[in-house]
Amino acid sequence: MSRQTFAGPDRELMFSLINGARAVEQRLEQALTAVGLSMAKFGALTHLAEAGEPLTLSECAERMTCVRSNITQLMDRLEAEGLVRRIEDPSDRRAVRAEVTPLGAERQAAGAKEMAKVQKQLAATLKGMDRGALRRALAAIK
Repeated sequence: MSRQTFAGPDRELMFSLINGARAVEQRLEQALTAVGLSMAKFGALTHLAEAGEPLTLSECAERMTCVRSNITQLMDRLEAEGLVRRIEDPSDRRAVRAEVTPLGAERQAAGAKEMAKVQKQLAATLKGMDRGALRRALAAIK
């Protein structure tokens, strides 16, 4: 029976991917923290801002690909910070919609600027690489 070893270039590649992803995530989190947001808060605000209209919490959960209970907790935090406001759904008395407040729109825009800075830094780091090949390789992992 052959024995598999957990070593070599394949292991190095795997950990390089993990470490690279963590480094990018850490940079993004730090950038967003500077404007008072987390990745989750920025994501929710961005989805709401891009929608251009109030969304039900179920729609928010679907767009962010998470369960509704997580969205409810996230909206609680965003609402407590004055970044989101819950409103009644005019077509369904049982449903609640969320909309971005002016402060939320301001914070989301500040977060987008920070994200763009990180994106620019990452692009500079990867300058000269075959981005198409990198994109295809990363997409193949899914």
